[in-house]
Amino acid sequence: MKKYKVYGIGAALVDTEIKVDDSELNTMNVEKGLMTLVDQARQTELLGHLTGHLVKASHASGGSAGNSMIATAQFGGPTFMSCKVANDSDGDIYIADLEAAGVDHCFDGARSDGVTGKCLVLITPDAERSMNTYLGISETLSTEQLDPDAIAASEYLYIEGYLVTSPTGLAAAVKAREIAEAAGVKTALSFSDPGMVEFFREGIAKIIGDRLDLVFCNEDEALGWAQSDDINVAVEKIKEVAETFVITRGAAGALTFDGTELVEIPSKKVDAVDTNGAGDMFAGAFLYAISHGEDFPTAGRFASLAAGRIVANFGPRLPAEDYTALRQEFFAN
Repeated sequence: MKKYKVYGIGAALVDTEIKVDDSELNTMNVEKGLMTLVDQARQTELLGHLTGHLVKASHASGGSAGNSMIATAQFGGPTFMSCKVANDSDGDIYIADLEAAGVDHCFDGARSDGVTGKCLVLITPDAERSMNTYLGISETLSTEQLDPDAIAASEYLYIEGYLVTSPTGLAAAVKAREIAEAAGVKTALSFSDPGMVEFFREGIAKIIGDRLDLVFCNEDEALGWAQSDDINVAVEKIKEVAETFVITRGAAGALTFDGTELVEIPSKKVDAVDTNGAGDMFAGAFLYAISHGEDFPTAGRFASLAAGRIVANFGPRLPAEDYTALRQEFFAN
């Protein structure tokens, strides 16, 4: 048995979530529903517009792969996370959150000076999240943060697609995939955001290499990859680069493909409050389930339930005790 169910690699970010309305997004010239990379000056400018909201802001460690690795670990599947934080208070917070969730990590001592990455997450009344990310020191994540032994000791390698925005991050993602392939570890990639597929297509293709074992994406990302508005075309295009895949479709549920059968997974009806972290939770729950022997449809139903719980709450994660309760609720039935 492998030591880890999943080894994740991605940007380490500390999230600040703020509730706004659409008119405020327009005033700040924020593109709704996407992740936009910004520099520190732009993030400071945005915070200046939001001064009155900050007293009610929510703060938590985030980053897509980090959220997923915490979810898998909280459900009971050991995980490892490679990322990069600075020697600052936000870096302390991030590492403490990983350790509290039981996630092993690549930090074994000194950290570099700099600024830990931050993501300003703006939540509109329709529960949509619009992210403005200052990568900070995460932009220099590189092969130095990889732990080849931990990759080889994992059942899955999970790569965050956002890494394509950084030359060193992209190199680290490609190297991690190569290490995993050489060790017989299954490879998984999240497309992460429609903008990654649209503007960094060549980088995504480099991470994919000849072929991956598993791809996670939402419907917009799938259509963007296929360069089509037909979901059936998208399904066939993703089959060309991955043995298996999951396409999440929001309120319409999800599609899972296990290499043989394409199955529609219904969604659970919830009153959506905040969609931030829903895809990360879906991936984390799905990886937990398949690494514990569940088939793709079962894993999809569990992941859909878990993602529904996230969107019904404010913030990218659940209280720690809720993960065990959710797992017991689902698998007892």
